[in-house]
Amino acid sequence: MSSRIKEHPILGEPQKGKLVTFTYDGKELQGYEGEPIAAALKAAGVMVHRYTKKEHKPRGIFCAIGRCTDCVMVVDGKPNVRTCMTPLAEGMKVQTQYGVSDQPFDKQ
Repeated sequence: MSSRIKEHPILGEPQKGKLVTFTYDGKELQGYEGEPIAAALKAAGVMVHRYTKKEHKPRGIFCAIGRCTDCVMVVDGKPNVRTCMTPLAEGMKVQTQYGVSDQPFDKQ
């Protein structure tokens, strides 16, 4: 976990919580409780958070301050969660977002 964001432009320097387990598209990952979900994903090498509805293009962290929607994902069944601002918690279920769904486009 060496590629962590050291200081968030809005949230400041993260207070490292305990190591927690969460799932990303069914795969078990670990991150620190309270850090932005996007930070934990980046540290795990995950760069694509969603695919655009119209052109199915990949998107990931862009502004990292909650202004854009490039980092939105389905978190615990809820779509459009800004992962750059949402704190990670034990047991979260994080899924790639396809348009406004967690289902890849060919299944929609």
